[in-house]
Amino acid sequence: MKVLTGNDLKTGDVIWWTGSGWSRHVDDAADAGERAEEILATEEAARRVNVPYTITATREENGHIRPAHIKDRVRALGPTVRPDLTLKPQDPEALDWVI
Repeated sequence: MKVLTGNDLKTGDVIWWTGSGWSRHVDDAADAGERAEEILATEEAARRVNVPYTITATREENGHIRPAHIKDRVRALGPTVRPDLTLKPQDPEALDWVI
């Protein structure tokens, strides 16, 4: 699946394309499919996202979206040095998820 990501212009937060807008949570991401480049161009031109790009990801059996590359897994989760500050602090396997 193709997922779109970038940074929010106002906050700098990592954001993910939901199909109709942007979310801080990777699990809200939608498969952009063949429209990925078109969506990126439109969103960047509208100044809703900074430095957007397409990544490859998979939807796991539990429904969670897992980016294929380690860099994007870290971006999706948040700080790895302080698990209590991640976007998934309640998940006991959060650090295993990154690797």
